Amino acid sequence: MAGAAIAARCLAIRGARWTRVRAALLVALAALSALVVSAAAAPNYPELTGRVTDEAGLLSAADKADIESQLAALEQTSTDQLAVVTVKSLEGYSIEDYGIGLARKWGIGQKGKDNGILLIVAPNDRKVRIEVGRRLEPMMTDTMSTLIIENAILPEFRRGDFAGGIKAGVRDIKTVLLGDAEEVKRRAQGGRTPQNDPTEMIHIVIWLLIFALIIWINYRNMQAMGPGTPGRRGGVIIIPGGSGNWGGGWSGGGGGGGWSGGGGGFGGGGASGSW
Repeated sequence: MAGAAIAARCLAIRGARWTRVRAALLVALAALSALVVSAAAAPNYPELTGRVTDEAGLLSAADKADIESQLAALEQTSTDQLAVVTVKSLEGYSIEDYGIGLARKWGIGQKGKDNGILLIVAPNDRKVRIEVGRRLEPMMTDTMSTLIIENAILPEFRRGDFAGGIKAGVRDIKTVLLGDAEEVKRRAQGGRTPQNDPTEMIHIVIWLLIFALIIWINYRNMQAMGPGTPGRRGGVIIIPGGSGNWGGGWSGGGGGGGWSGGGGGFGGGGASGSW
């Protein structure tokens, strides 16, 4: 009797162990199946080709070069990375899901700084999104992203001017990242726009007056020196403090060759719009 009881207990233990093993195998198989299905269902994201990836073909070569130059200048000034992408299709995904997936795949922004922003345009789905890196969310808030989409981007898109809308969005995002969010708010309220901003004309007049004054001073100096004065630089206008190299140290253009994201992180901040 004792031997039979021991044998029965051993069988019960083995059965319990096998049940646990079988359960573990089933769980592992289910997880593997889910992983395979998820991988198969992932969107076919475009490859990162530079600061501007125009898969949908919305931009002319000149438009693309202009935007790339602005984005390169922004990164040189602030280290923040802003990239623009147009896609042919969201493949049935919401632009929020598509956007966060693409942003994480590309890793726009620098690792550790998480200072990247992705402007996504899906013309066939009539959707646009600004995806914001984690560290930039306090500056480029969801409210600010919505403001830019609704007041700068969508009005141009509704007129069929995709290049104009993208450029306006880039302009306002840059303005916020460079510390002048109030200017974007004023533009949104219609208080000041590039067309009706009186300060632009004032600045032009001031610079013209300064330039005219410099010419006049140089002319008077040359008249005082006389034609035979040693060291006179006939016909050359000397601008005090000038280096003779206009435009500072910018490298100009920035065609995206060799440029790529640096591993920036995204948490889902930003805003979307449709037209």
